[in-house]
Amino acid sequence: MVIRVVRMYFKEEHIEDFLKLFNDTKDRIRAFDGCLRLELLQDHGQEHILTTYSYWRDLKALDNYRHSALFMEVWSQMKKYFAAKPIAFSCKKIVEVDGQEALQEEKAEN
Repeated sequence: MVIRVVRMYFKEEHIEDFLKLFNDTKDRIRAFDGCLRLELLQDHGQEHILTTYSYWRDLKALDNYRHSALFMEVWSQMKKYFAAKPIAFSCKKIVEVDGQEALQEEKAEN
């Protein structure tokens, strides 16, 4: 699995434009072959900074999306809203630690 992180800096006057674009396209992105999950986060205290996390089956699936007509359509609209160049990178999960509730449930089962 590959996790793609894209941190974006928007012009204040275009935050709502981006949110509308995201809402209009999120289901199509999520339905793209190989996309396992899609999340949008907003920075606390700096509403113009938004970050997407997208989870992909593998690098090939991510690359297929990044070279697709859907990506070109979304990116060409989105980039006019940027105040600064986005930061994008891909990661692989090494460790996941469950919260206390999950740990307590696990102990209760044993």
